Amino acid sequence: MFFLEAKRIIVVIFGSLLLAISLNFFLINANVYASGFAGAAQLTSSVLNDFIGVEISTGILLLLFNIPVFILGWYKVGKGFTIYSIVSVIFVTIFLELLPVLSLSNDIILNAVFGGVIAGVGVGISMKLGASTGGMDIIAMVLSRLQDKPIGTYFLLLNGVIIVLAGFLYEPENALYTMLALYVTTVVIDALHTRHEKVTAMIVTQKADELQHAIHQKMVRGITILPAKGAYSKEDKHMLYLVITRYELYDLEKIINEIDPNAFTNIVQTAGVYGFFRREGDQVK
Repeated sequence: MFFLEAKRIIVVIFGSLLLAISLNFFLINANVYASGFAGAAQLTSSVLNDFIGVEISTGILLLLFNIPVFILGWYKVGKGFTIYSIVSVIFVTIFLELLPVLSLSNDIILNAVFGGVIAGVGVGISMKLGASTGGMDIIAMVLSRLQDKPIGTYFLLLNGVIIVLAGFLYEPENALYTMLALYVTTVVIDALHTRHEKVTAMIVTQKADELQHAIHQKMVRGITILPAKGAYSKEDKHMLYLVITRYELYDLEKIINEIDPNAFTNIVQTAGVYGFFRREGDQVK
């Protein structure tokens, strides 16, 4: 368990570094805006500096923007997820302040594409381990749980305001290049995170009631409990059968390890689900 948590922290910090590199080396000087709160902080920093003459760095604004979202994540997504998000935002802020703002290329398209890819990798690898880079990740995660749609879809929708403001406040071309960067980021996030893919978990355990209760405390998923018997031990057991989204797999593994480390669990890819697949807000009839 310690190794898994240490790995998660390392990945989150590495994702934060990639996001900072994307901004400072590719997007900021090109006036192309990143996705999520990083792009919102970047745009706000530009507006304050260009129109009001107040200079506040992107990193500091990113930290301030995330404070109310952390509260939302704490209650709606999970304490562990939010704690790692806080760690991520703090390290993004530190890296943004430490790394110089450079122009590795004068080609805006190259900046938009490479900046988008690097940012998408940073966000995607963090989310794959059940963490995030904060801000829009948490909001998109909450909406994705409610509607059970790919998380990248919500990134694209929520980032629309950044595209509009970039075109309105600056040149229309800025909006087009920002749209390109956001699209690339979205594609990379969905490729790495695969939020919409479902898996089937079959858990053979002697603590079926405890596991069922713990799972329902964490996620909104239907569970079928079947009687089972060990072929060698002849012990009476139960098998919990449930379908979950891939991003919930990390939470499920953690619950099983806490409640019944001796449980046997088989995870298989689910090609499709027909019938009622519970989402947050659904009522059991």
